[in-house]
Amino acid sequence: MKFESNLWEDYELIDVGGGQKYERFGSVYTIRPESLAYFKSNLNQTNWLKECDFVFEETDSTSGKWIKNADPKEWEIHFDDFKFQLRITKFKHIGLFPEQEINWRFIKQNLKAEGRFLNLFGYTGAASIVAAGVGAKVVHVDSVKQIVQWASENAKLNQLDSISWVVEDALKFARKELKRDRKYNGIIMDPPAFGFGAKGEKWKIEDNIEELTQLGIDLLEPGGFLIINTYSPKLPLKKLKQILDPHKHKGSFEVGELTTTSTSGKSLTRGNLVRFIRN
Repeated sequence: MKFESNLWEDYELIDVGGGQKYERFGSVYTIRPESLAYFKSNLNQTNWLKECDFVFEETDSTSGKWIKNADPKEWEIHFDDFKFQLRITKFKHIGLFPEQEINWRFIKQNLKAEGRFLNLFGYTGAASIVAAGVGAKVVHVDSVKQIVQWASENAKLNQLDSISWVVEDALKFARKELKRDRKYNGIIMDPPAFGFGAKGEKWKIEDNIEELTQLGIDLLEPGGFLIINTYSPKLPLKKLKQILDPHKHKGSFEVGELTTTSTSGKSLTRGNLVRFIRN
């Protein structure tokens, strides 16, 4: 199964290939590394360079530098009625994972006003803002204080105040919520393949995904939904299905590859996506 994430007015995946992706965020054009772009691009990459504002060059898997660096370093883009603040950071990320568009639309369509929504590994808060925008009470969790601050700035930009901000390891927080017998109508989690928690705890998704999945399912109200995004090659679709199969008596699920098609016609895989609906 495949899930297709769409482009929108303020986001365009223009072309992809040769280990890079060429994108437009609002009026700003970027070139960034993309490990899954192992094929040839449709457009001439020399022309990419002429037209873009920012180019990131990786020196290894955790560092690099912007070799073309224009102004401004911060700007806003829109998604439907929502606004997001983007900025150039020390690494290749700019504050938004645009392939999440498919999840934002799912949240808008399936989360009811006055529902409860949990965003684990919440990053800069796009899903939290969309959920709050439909009237839900939102809990946003991320282990990095500066990232949570960025998310709260995005909420202020959208004049939303129904979000609780939590700086904590997402797995630990989920365990506590289960002990507190808290339930949610919608949960999204976007765990990194590798990283460190708020207190330096080492994180590998393949070591924690089974517990994280079980916690997410057990925290759902009847009829609630769980969305999981994964980007690790150590978690292929077959493995995700094996993790979910023991829970099929609790609800229904879909597992598939998440892709985006560029305006040049290239299809880019952007990880795997799980949707679980609780009985």
